[in-house]
Amino acid sequence: MSDGDLKGGAWRVAPSQYAASRAVEFALPARPASRYLTMRDGCRIAVDVWLPEGATGPVPAVLILTPYYRRFAVAEGSDADAVPNAGKFIRYLVPRGYAVVVVDVRGTGASFGTRDSFRSPKEREDSREITDWIVAQDWSDGRVGATGISYPGAASDFLASTGHPAVKAIAPLFAVWDTYADNYYPGGILLKELARSYDALMVAMDHDRRDLLKNYVYYANPDLRGPHPVDEDPDGALLAQAIHEHLGNFRQPDFMGEFRFREEALPYDPSFSSASFSPYSVSPGIRPDVAVMAVSGWMDGAGYANGAISRFLTLRENPVHLLLGPWDHGARCNVSPWRSGMTPDFDLLGALLRFFDEYLMGQDTGLRGEARVHYFALHAEEWRSAQAWPPVVETERLFLGAGGALGMEAGEAGSDETRADFAAGTGNGTRYERIAGINSTTYYADWAERSAGMLSWTSAPLASAQELAGHGVAELWLQSSEPDAALFVYLSEVEADGTVRYVTEGLLRALHRKESPAPETYRTTWPFRSFRREDAAPLVPGEAVRIRVPLLPVAWRFATGSRIRLSVAGADADHCVQVPHGRPPVLNLLRGGERASALELPLG
Repeated sequence: MSDGDLKGGAWRVAPSQYAASRAVEFALPARPASRYLTMRDGCRIAVDVWLPEGATGPVPAVLILTPYYRRFAVAEGSDADAVPNAGKFIRYLVPRGYAVVVVDVRGTGASFGTRDSFRSPKEREDSREITDWIVAQDWSDGRVGATGISYPGAASDFLASTGHPAVKAIAPLFAVWDTYADNYYPGGILLKELARSYDALMVAMDHDRRDLLKNYVYYANPDLRGPHPVDEDPDGALLAQAIHEHLGNFRQPDFMGEFRFREEALPYDPSFSSASFSPYSVSPGIRPDVAVMAVSGWMDGAGYANGAISRFLTLRENPVHLLLGPWDHGARCNVSPWRSGMTPDFDLLGALLRFFDEYLMGQDTGLRGEARVHYFALHAEEWRSAQAWPPVVETERLFLGAGGALGMEAGEAGSDETRADFAAGTGNGTRYERIAGINSTTYYADWAERSAGMLSWTSAPLASAQELAGHGVAELWLQSSEPDAALFVYLSEVEADGTVRYVTEGLLRALHRKESPAPETYRTTWPFRSFRREDAAPLVPGEAVRIRVPLLPVAWRFATGSRIRLSVAGADADHCVQVPHGRPPVLNLLRGGERASALELPLG
């Protein structure tokens, strides 16, 4: 089935309908104007400026700050896409009256400088200076927006956090709010392959290693010839100097390994922690009049949807629109098992255009009259709308029972035991591949086999369909043979014919089981952990503890006759480090009586 925006009647005017009626008055130039801008410390930053041909007056600008090349050089005569990342925004927005400014962040592409961190605070200050330059141009009407997918999306948060008066609207798409918990250490557990794979990509790009870059499907075209020089560098001499400076860039596995605990400072820089490259830490600088379009997907890595939702909850004084679809990272795939095709049908660019038209160009598009939240319900295959998150407040509690049952009553006291299998994993067709630059296109197709060896509890067949929307929570009473453990909790639908569907999951390192009030800069509606050293505590082997594990958010309809299944494992060898190393814990899950483990779901 399709994820098109007309299914479900969630909009008064759907994005595709708005886009179809919107005039396209201008032309896209054959190439941009390109130049270096010199920053406060002398670093030269490469920028491309795409202006709408035919515009007779100043126009608003959309800024995209990327580490993934603002533009490639291509072989002469080739029809290869020179802008495989920002190109969709350029080709769509410029003919509709926007200037689009695309920037190689310092230490990348044709820009000079050396990267000292992931999303360096220096880049935030660069974005402020670049915005100063934009509004001083004759073609600028003084209004600036920003957008981008993943890294450029978070960069739009950082730009808005400078408080620059020209910034009116940002659209962080598939972007983290907390790089620690939303990305590299979900549940406090390190994703071991993510840093390695991302580092390999950035070495290939920053060092202009085309022999390595071809291994990534996004950049596999042999006609792509490295970063494009700026106009003032026709022979590429300056580009060569810039790339040489990039050889000193930080390395991601080494860098992320410094941050075992959230917000713990580097040993050589007490002012720098994981907060320094996470948008939440600077969010108080975002003016309340800045409009925000937060977008993610149900299969968007290990926490990007949490980031979008927390952005919505945290910036509650701002006009914020939240969009959650049946997508992976960047909406490259419709992840629904019932999809009619891999490529999403949803008009995301139309939604983005309406947002910028309303809040940046100043048109009355009717967007302010729409619901603030839109989300896609999988298996129902329809869009829903809500004014707030969570959309479903009431929850249903299902208890773990004897014989692998999951039911409405706690039952008598008992327990079930499993030993973490450090060789077992969830495979290579999961939510984790796309965020590492791996071209995953089919999701959890082998889930029945993968989950068969897990400790599981399954409900009776449902008498009627029930729709989950939000964060489920597994409340587990357990004993561990080791002083630490990793908990992987999975929710599945077992259909009437026996087909087992992956729905969502949650993961948590037991060391970080202590719950804390959510801070003002990272608001949640699910159990919050600080992941700070002072809140970490080993388990006492054999001692029963209560641990609440939040599941990643999803909207999913369980069909009539289907059964709900909860599964627990102690490892995901394909994605996560061992906890504890080389010491697979025996986990004893308690049920019934005074220590009744349960699953809490927001079902409607």
